Amino acid sequence: MASAKVFSGICGFHTHIIAKEDEDKIRLHIESDCSAIMRLAEQLTEVDPFQEITFRKAGPLTLQLGAKYCLHTACPVPVGIIKAVEVEANLALPMDASIQVSRSDN
Repeated sequence: MASAKVFSGICGFHTHIIAKEDEDKIRLHIESDCSAIMRLAEQLTEVDPFQEITFRKAGPLTLQLGAKYCLHTACPVPVGIIKAVEVEANLALPMDASIQVSRSDN
């Protein structure tokens, strides 16, 4: 089982993603403070890990549903879901990722 915790930033929402391998699919359990992410979670209960790591063909189902349900294009939750899927499918090693945002008035 792999998990990811995402703090989305200025919106203040937290999301917890659990990915668990089940034969050739990854089953997902997603809990979030964000109602848009919870609507995405209702539709995204399992994925094919190889579809999630490529833009070929239809591209990742996670990003398709992110485009449908997420209210903000810079929401980091869909990428967090894909990272958890990669780790659970042994397609990536578990390692934290981060985005640090700042502004300089110079």
